[in-house]
Amino acid sequence: MSSEVYDCIVIGAGIQGSCTAYQLAKKQQKTLLLEQFVLPHSRGSSHGQTRIIRKAYEEYFYIQMMQESYELWAQLEEEAGVELYRRTGLLVMGPENSEGFSRLQATMQSHKIPRVVLEKQEFSQHIPNVNLPEGNGALIDTLAGVLYADRALRAVQRIFQSGGGVIKDGEKVIDITPGAVVTVTTGSGVYRGRNLVITAGPWANTLLTHTGLQLPLKVVKINVCYWKEKIPGTYSVSQRFPCFIHMEPKEGEYDIYGLPSNEYPGLMKVCYHMGSETEPDERDKQTDRGDIDILMRYVTRCLPGLVPVPAVVESCMYTVTPDHHFVLDSHPTYGNIIIGAGFSGHGFKFGPIIGKVLSQLAMGQVPSHDLSPFGIKRLQSHARSSL
Repeated sequence: MSSEVYDCIVIGAGIQGSCTAYQLAKKQQKTLLLEQFVLPHSRGSSHGQTRIIRKAYEEYFYIQMMQESYELWAQLEEEAGVELYRRTGLLVMGPENSEGFSRLQATMQSHKIPRVVLEKQEFSQHIPNVNLPEGNGALIDTLAGVLYADRALRAVQRIFQSGGGVIKDGEKVIDITPGAVVTVTTGSGVYRGRNLVITAGPWANTLLTHTGLQLPLKVVKINVCYWKEKIPGTYSVSQRFPCFIHMEPKEGEYDIYGLPSNEYPGLMKVCYHMGSETEPDERDKQTDRGDIDILMRYVTRCLPGLVPVPAVVESCMYTVTPDHHFVLDSHPTYGNIIIGAGFSGHGFKFGPIIGKVLSQLAMGQVPSHDLSPFGIKRLQSHARSSL
């Protein structure tokens, strides 16, 4: 075991862990970022070429965090010297009289988020090749767009390393010993840090077992589907087709979302925002295609310009909390162990601001955002001790 003691060790080099490590290094904290897989990899939740970035949310606390996250993405883009974001707008559709769609409109209005409400009679003129169901409303979050996810993750890691940060990949954590100095043991070495941040995605509970804590996290495998345009370019980013989210579609219980054709020419990404429960180390055994059946029915009904059978199916994992809100908190027993978990399939765009608040927690500072919606205490009725 080395006698070296880091100011902070971060476990998990997805977008949340990488942004946390980047923020810590910026604050002159000697930081080690550990990753179980060899980088880059596609075994977790941060891979893939694109994600949606938006301020369209029902909850005010997400909108407030996204205001700053946009600024931090722009700073990162400048620092990295690469394009990380493309503005496309986001089309949000949903039943006009539903609680969710109404609340989203009200929250956006009260926070003055730039938006355009599309009336039924003008919808097809603005958004061709989409069938707006009867009784559904539609609006555009005009500042929303596409984040280039793989590129963003590489950029954050590169800047972290150039600022003196250390990444050790291919090192799976096999033990954590809490204490005033936390000891982290991997298959290759033993590391010590005054603070520990756990941002391990689907493996969060596996690691938390070593600290006597289990959170009510459900890991699900998502089928990421790409659909062929019948006429190439119909839904393309170059034709200014927006990202979209359809709330409460009749085909399923959860949202359906899509991004314009871009990463695979002629193919549009359209996905169901939920999947089937899986074990993260055995996700390839999970072959349920219920979400694809839902999407095939949806594409047939609402996106007539797509062939209603997926051309490419990739996979991703979500780690979901019971209320679909994040966990951003200190360990209830060990104050120098910080947890970022349960990003529930909508966390990537928050990466820079989550990195900032987790680094503040790790340094004993007051977080710059109210983290009460993300506390562990709210989950206690669901939680189970591992002791």
